[in-house]
Order: sequence, then structure tokens, then C-alpha cells
Amino acid sequence: MATKVHMEALSPTMDEGQLVQWLRSEGDQVASGDVLAEIETDKATMELVARGDGILRKIFVGAGGVAPVGSVIAVIAGKDEDISSIQGPAGGAGGAVVAKPAQEAVRVEGAPVRAPAARTAPAPAAVEAIGNGGRVKASPLARRLAEDMGVDISRVQGSGPGGRVVKRDIEAAKTAGVPAPSVTVWIPDEAEYQDVPTSQMRKTIAKRLATSIGPVPTFYLTVDVDMSRVIEARASINAMLEAEGLKVSINDIVLKAVAAALRRHPECNAQWHDGFVRRFNSVHLGVAVAIDDGLITPVVKNAHAKGIAQMSAEVRELAGRARERKLVPEEYTGSTFSVSNLGMLGIHEFTAIINPPEAGILAIGAMEETPVVIDGAVTVRPRMRITMSCDHRVIDGALGARYLQTLRAMLEEPTAILL
Repeated sequence: MATKVHMEALSPTMDEGQLVQWLRSEGDQVASGDVLAEIETDKATMELVARGDGILRKIFVGAGGVAPVGSVIAVIAGKDEDISSIQGPAGGAGGAVVAKPAQEAVRVEGAPVRAPAARTAPAPAAVEAIGNGGRVKASPLARRLAEDMGVDISRVQGSGPGGRVVKRDIEAAKTAGVPAPSVTVWIPDEAEYQDVPTSQMRKTIAKRLATSIGPVPTFYLTVDVDMSRVIEARASINAMLEAEGLKVSINDIVLKAVAAALRRHPECNAQWHDGFVRRFNSVHLGVAVAIDDGLITPVVKNAHAKGIAQMSAEVRELAGRARERKLVPEEYTGSTFSVSNLGMLGIHEFTAIINPPEAGILAIGAMEETPVVIDGAVTVRPRMRITMSCDHRVIDGALGARYLQTLRAMLEEPTAILL
């Protein structure tokens, strides 16, 4: 009996997926559990596995194509089984979508190269990458990983269809110590504009933001915090952790204080739902991480119950895997409150957009040496601005202000975090 290969919901918020590449070709024998393709979701690049045994008889959506969740993108069946009645999604096309350059560029080692301006083309299943070893075929994911990992893709032997370099080849090459490519300067002709295809993540960000800043009645509260004691606390903590080779950052202490303050104000650790407000006893803290395609928010579960060193290690691990697009759904869903920190990028103050159905998010600015008046005298202190975006349906002004008062008190006297 034929098995329809569906575009599966590989993340909780996914409504369509893009085929990065097919790892099996039409005519290949496959077994249940075999990896068929790599799918770009709104959060990460995930593997699509076979749900039946047989021959991959037909591919309806080629690499680079987009299909809605639930649609049929391929068929697994017996060699002589009739599959004529099975149809793919409207507008779907079999085979790979390959972008061909209008004119090949000439590469001169160590010298600038001028290439003709290219017109926008659909995302390719495999394009030719030029490196020290000549031309190689590589998937988009493999090319991105090679760049991130510093691997010369021209030195990598491909194990994919037709000798194409795929993700596993780059990871193996990195482990084997394949060197980084030599630097080549490309100077393209100036084009009037370039149309960049929208990734699944960017599409989802756009949809979710449209459900936030408009429908959610948002207001903002800002406090200015003296960070002198946090700096001292960090130095003391790192001195104690030195023997273990561990360090915590200012951000780690801020995140711990945010979680501790939410435990004292559960009315802010809440979500808006039609007909009721859900208040959480546990703090599952979303920590915004910027990646190439946009923004993802890994979640530190039960942040209120974790020590600063443990939270620091978990945040680093989640952020690293987020940038590699290796998070699994349970690691970026279920947050009860979120934090976005742009201070390390020199941003003095900003407002963050609430991630519905959460009722609040904190925007953390840069810590800066600022002249202030203390006991009638002007002195310089490290100050940091924190802005809270509040859903007025859940958090009133006075409630949000009380929460920020508690948070500021904890940061200005970090021992209060432990109370």
C-alpha cells in the first residue's frame, strides 16, 4: 500500500515548510525511519523521516519549494503500484529547483574579482561553490555550516546524491580538521536592488509581530539601575568558580534577578487567554537570541529554581544550539516571560515587542558609566536602563511598576535575590 509523505508539523508554530534538500532520490529504496529530506521550519532545519517501506516513487515538491503542513510532497510505494490518483500540493513541482548564473565569474587567487550583477532566483537545491579545489556541489545548509565552521568546502568529499556536499560532510570535515578557505575578494557590479527570499523563520516572525503590537494594548515602563553591586557580585562569584573553569556574566545575574522577581510578582508571570488570565507558579524564561535569519527565544525552564552558574551554562548551551539551528521544539516553546538584551551591542535603551500570549517582556540596555548625584555630590556610577513592555489586559501600570521596583532592588543589592 502506498505511503504518502506529508509535510509534517516539525515545530508547534509551523504552518508551512521549505525543502532544503532531498537526501533520497526518486527510485531509491527506503525503509521506515530513514531520513528523506531536510526541512526548514519557522525555527530550525529539521529532518523528515519515512513513515513506510518501499520505493520513493514520486517527489512532488523539489528542493527550494514551499508546501503547507499536511500536504503530500512525495509518495513511497511498491515498484508496480498505481499511484496516479495521488496528487501533490497545488503549484508543487517535482525535481530540484536549481538556480543558474547568467554568467560565470572568473576567480583569481589573491586578487579582486568582478562578477556581473545577478538577478534574484529561487533558493537552490544545490549550487556550485568555487574554492581552492575547484567546483563542488553543495546544499545551502552545507554552505552555511561551512562558512560558520570555517571549513573549505572545496576540500570536502560529498556523500549526498550526485556527490553533493551535505550537512554531515561538513560536520565530519570539521572534526577531521579540514582547513578554512583562503580569502578571496569578490566585487560585484552594483545592482539597483536585490530581492532576498523570505525564510520560514522570518515569515513566522512577521506573522507573530502582527498579532502583538496591534491587537495587544501595550505600554512601557523604564527604570534606571545602579549596577555597582552586580559588578562586585560577579567578581566574587567568578573568583569562587575559577577552580572549576567557570564564569558568569552580568546578563546571567540579570536573568536570575528577573526570575526571582517574577516569583514575588506572579501576576506578571502570566499569559492572556480569551476569557481568563493564566498565572504561572514556575518561571520559564525566554531569552532572545539573534541568528542569521531573525530571532529565536530559547527557554530556560524553571529559571527561578536554578543557581546563577547553572543558568549561565544553560543559556550558553541553548544560545549556541540556537545559532546552529539545532534546538528541538520543547527548547523554544513554553516560556512564561521573556528578556531581550541588546546592551552588548551598545544600545542605550529600547522597547521589545511582547511575544503573545505572554503578558510582558524586558528590554535590557547597555551598562554605561553615568554621572549621578548621590548625597548632594556628583559621582560616576555604572547605570543600566531596563524597559518593560506590558500587556495592559494583564498588567496594570502600578503592578508593572512594583515588579520593576523589586527587580531594581535585587540588582542594586544582589543578596536580595537569595531571599
